[in-house]
Amino acid sequence: MIIQSKKVWIADQFIPAQIEVDGGKIVGIGPYGAKPVDQDHGDKRIVPGFIDIHCHGAYTFDTNDAHEEGLRNWTKNIVGEGVTAFLATTITQSVEVLTNAVANVAKVMEDGYEGAEILGIHFEGPYLDMKYKGAQPPQYIVKPTIEEFEHYQKAAKGNIRYITMATETDEDFALTRYLADHGVVVSIGHSAATYEQACMAYANGATSMTHVYNGMTPFNHRANGLVGAAYRLRTMYGEIICDGNHSTPAALNNFFMSKGPDYSIMVTDALMAKGTPIGSRHIFGGNEILIYPDGSAHLTHIDSLAGSTLRMNDGLRILVEEALIPFNYAINSCTLNPANCLGIADRKGSIRVGRDADMVVLDTDYSVIQTYCMGQPQL
Repeated sequence: MIIQSKKVWIADQFIPAQIEVDGGKIVGIGPYGAKPVDQDHGDKRIVPGFIDIHCHGAYTFDTNDAHEEGLRNWTKNIVGEGVTAFLATTITQSVEVLTNAVANVAKVMEDGYEGAEILGIHFEGPYLDMKYKGAQPPQYIVKPTIEEFEHYQKAAKGNIRYITMATETDEDFALTRYLADHGVVVSIGHSAATYEQACMAYANGATSMTHVYNGMTPFNHRANGLVGAAYRLRTMYGEIICDGNHSTPAALNNFFMSKGPDYSIMVTDALMAKGTPIGSRHIFGGNEILIYPDGSAHLTHIDSLAGSTLRMNDGLRILVEEALIPFNYAINSCTLNPANCLGIADRKGSIRVGRDADMVVLDTDYSVIQTYCMGQPQL
């Protein structure tokens, strides 16, 4: 198959090009119009497929539900927003619930599914701070131990790729170092860590921060907190929810311009409520949430943010059009940067020969015209 456009995102710029695909891989890239093509997308933008490393669910399914068909429905439909790969993300719950959740993801990965690729599991909690727990149920928050994590990783058949934890609760950074040694990304989040503690976590193997600004110690010019560490530790990745609700466009601009083009990661933190009507109510982590008209999810008992229903293509639009982020910063944050963070940039995150043929065709309003997963058109 050969597709082409006058605007293909290659080498930090849009250039006229055609892309040849075979066996799910990009096998050739040449000048626009050089060969007969199967699909000409004209002047519509072709960008790498989006990678969401922090999303809990959609279409009434939550990762913790441990329903095979719910997960398959998610992978099949999430391509509509340009997502070609993602990490199924848990929320703090009982050992039984979390064990079943990660085992379910592993089983679906093993048995097969359609649509976006499940890259593995983002294990958010239960090793969190009580003050900054957010929507995480406090009764299940526990101290981190290597032994307990090994139990979950065994149930997941080794598919836990990324973990959010309050590293300051990890005695002597024992689990942090263990995870770093075993190829699991450690992300500081739902944490009361000081700036200094964040630096020590980085030194002991933490390489990311979870939804910067939310669920962490704020920036103050005398007590810099985790937000200050996110600004200053420029080679530490930082997730950020780009819905305009969790952080204002000005705050998004501050973060991205401090972080630069290579270490910011757009995430949706989307819940099972994505794809359901405004005003709908759902149970998330044992707590009721309500979907507001702006698409945000709020805990009903305390009226606080509990996640989003953000679509990735809308996040890209918000970054570029509202937060005024340079396009290369914005597109990297949902393609190349998460691929680099997970160590899979040799096959994901860019349009280059030898990479997986994961691509998105965008209209001028950022709506998705077509998504290609491993070269297969999805819409």
